[in-house]
This record gives sequence, C-alpha cells and structure tokens, in this order.
Amino acid sequence: MTTTNSATATSRSSLRDGVLSGLAGGLVLGLLMAGVGTLPVVGMLIAVDSALVGFAVHMAISAAAGAGFGALARRLPDQVVPLCAAGVLYGVLWWAAGALLVMPLWLSATADPAMADLVLVVGDAQWVSLFGHVFFGLATAATLLALRGHAR
Repeated sequence: MTTTNSATATSRSSLRDGVLSGLAGGLVLGLLMAGVGTLPVVGMLIAVDSALVGFAVHMAISAAAGAGFGALARRLPDQVVPLCAAGVLYGVLWWAAGALLVMPLWLSATADPAMADLVLVVGDAQWVSLFGHVFFGLATAATLLALRGHAR
C-alpha cells in the first residue's frame, strides 16, 4: 500500500469511527433530551413537531459532529485524558454553536420569531443542555478511543 493509499484509508477510518462515536454520544444526549422533553424542538428544525423526528434529526447531527471529531482527533494521542478532554471541549463548542446560536436563529426564521430572543441566552434549560453536551463529548471520545482499540 502506498503512503497516499494509507493516508486515505486512515482518513476514511477516522471518519467512520467518528460517525459511530458521534452516534454513541448522540444516544447519550438524546436520552437526556427525551427526559426533559426537548426532542420536539429539534424536530422543528425541519418543521415537524415530533419527538421521534427530533431524535432522528438529532442523531443525524450527532453523526456529522462525530465525523468532525474523528477527523480532528486523528492528531491526538490515543490516551484517555487528552482524548476525553478534547471530547468535553468539543461538546461545549457544539453547545455554544448549536444550542445557543444556530437553533434559536434557525427556529426564529422558520418556526417561531420569538426564538430570536434566546440567541446566546443562558438560563436553566441551557445549563441542562450544556450538561448533556459535555456528556455527548465524553461519550463520543470514549467510544472513539475504544474503536481505535487503544482503551487504557
């Protein structure tokens, strides 16, 4: 196998492992969202007020986020502390970008103009969301580490 083929295979493997890891992290966050009743709001991103649709949309976003983490984490050592710390940071970044910015803006444009008032607002619901996104990042990183076969 040439170096180019090896790099391509490694890149594909990182993305595949990232997608699978994101789905694991998404399941963890999705369970929290189901418990607090926020999945229908996620469904409203595609104009469907349904917890089941919201869960499907959430899992698709989680798979994409996991692919991104898998690609970024290729440069990180296969060790628990650095990878899990990166996972927590990645979860916090997704919380800030997604829950505090993109979701309120998207929903204000498509479903409820009042959602614009929630852009970058941190209240009780957002703290719960942060908690869930931290665990999304931890679960994603831990799953990625396990898939790499380097859990120590």
